[in-house]
Amino acid sequence: MRMHNADETCGIAQAALVLGDWWNVLVLREVARGHVRFDALATEIGLSRKVLTERLGRLVAQGVLRRSLYQRRPVRYAYLLTDAGEALLPVLVAMQDWGDRWVLGDGDVTATAAVDGAEHARVHALVGTRLPEGLELPGTEGTDLPLVSPGAAATVLFTYPGTGVEWGAIPGAAGCTLENRLFRDAWPDFLRAGADVRGISTQLSHEQADFARAEAVPYPLLSDARHQLAAALRLPTFRGAGRLRHKRLIVVVDAQRTVRHTLFPVLDIPHAVDESLRLAADCARSA
Repeated sequence: MRMHNADETCGIAQAALVLGDWWNVLVLREVARGHVRFDALATEIGLSRKVLTERLGRLVAQGVLRRSLYQRRPVRYAYLLTDAGEALLPVLVAMQDWGDRWVLGDGDVTATAAVDGAEHARVHALVGTRLPEGLELPGTEGTDLPLVSPGAAATVLFTYPGTGVEWGAIPGAAGCTLENRLFRDAWPDFLRAGADVRGISTQLSHEQADFARAEAVPYPLLSDARHQLAAALRLPTFRGAGRLRHKRLIVVVDAQRTVRHTLFPVLDIPHAVDESLRLAADCARSA
């Protein structure tokens, strides 16, 4: 691609060299989702092996992906995000958010979703899929934690827009403190059922830690400020209070990282917490 000389100092133009190709964007989308081997990428994207080889080589050369040997005979590589590649995750999530709002939706800012919309279909299609192996998020204690609780037969992951924020007229955004309090109060019931809980937002860890101390939250709060989970699961987001935020949803995952149930959109928070306990208990009993 030929560029005007002025583009050599333009960050947008330079980024377009990496993301301006349709297939490059889809390759990065699938790697973020945990499809890191060649055959898996070819299957998910529907791209010819020749073109995929070319695109992977280009992304490696640009420093966005790195190859990691996982088999010697024959030689096979996994393609993993570099630091530069991980820094592109917010861009992918922003593209998803823009497409959901302006192409697939009605353009309104909302923290909920229509039951006949693309976001609803995408979230409920997660049932039966597995969370990417090794995906961890920063916790309030300063260490990265796995999404699935070790030793629990089921883990309930609930995403929420953010606590301590004035949401104004954004539909579905209010209620984050209430939701955390309800999960806090029900947490002993989850443990007795063999399940655990993780709350996830795009707030920074220290913001979550302040809230956890003030509200005596007993389960981990995880920060998706780098949008790793949002990109991996293509979760619905919205922009509010100057930041991309998770829409409110609940996912029940078994010990093998397989999504067993999803609740979305969450309109009745108390009912959703009760329902997630019931579903988690059923999941734990069938383990």
